[in-house]
Amino acid sequence: MKDYFEKVFADILKRIANGELRRKTIAAWELAAVEGGWGKDDINKIPFTLLTETHGINLIEHTIAVTLGAAGLADSVLRSYERMPYDIDMDLLYAGGLLHDVGKLLEIEYRDGKYQKSHAGKCARHPISGAIIAARVGLPLEIINIVANHAKEGEGRPQRIETILIHQADFATFDPLVMKQKGLLIE
Repeated sequence: MKDYFEKVFADILKRIANGELRRKTIAAWELAAVEGGWGKDDINKIPFTLLTETHGINLIEHTIAVTLGAAGLADSVLRSYERMPYDIDMDLLYAGGLLHDVGKLLEIEYRDGKYQKSHAGKCARHPISGAIIAARVGLPLEIINIVANHAKEGEGRPQRIETILIHQADFATFDPLVMKQKGLLIE
């Protein structure tokens, strides 16, 4: 599985300067895949959400889009603000983006010909299970903050700037599909 994750995330992994952070990011995906019972042939088929029609967008595609979207937001701020009011750690942003939904490998299962919420997913949503996976492989607390707080679990909680950027990119990719399903997306 390591080779698979290194290949699909290669373009983003090479942007993470900290080798230990790169290694542990892949280790988290490997651990989640094993514990979720996923093989490398199954990973590209997992929908990125069960909450709306995904139109074929899978978890890997979504993860890459969110990560690059958050990086684009960070780049815009860094290029536009003459005086930065806060620091943005791009290593944390890239690793956190890649890991924000790693818990979905535990939250989702394929059974009876369909993707559905697993027992683990009923017990803890993906931000919680993903944060646990991140902690288990020794990722820093900053990454755990990103994973645990990127969704509604983070509302009103202390967050890093990287968490906020990933949250915004995540919902920028999710909300249009929800609106499309409800007939509210103007196309």
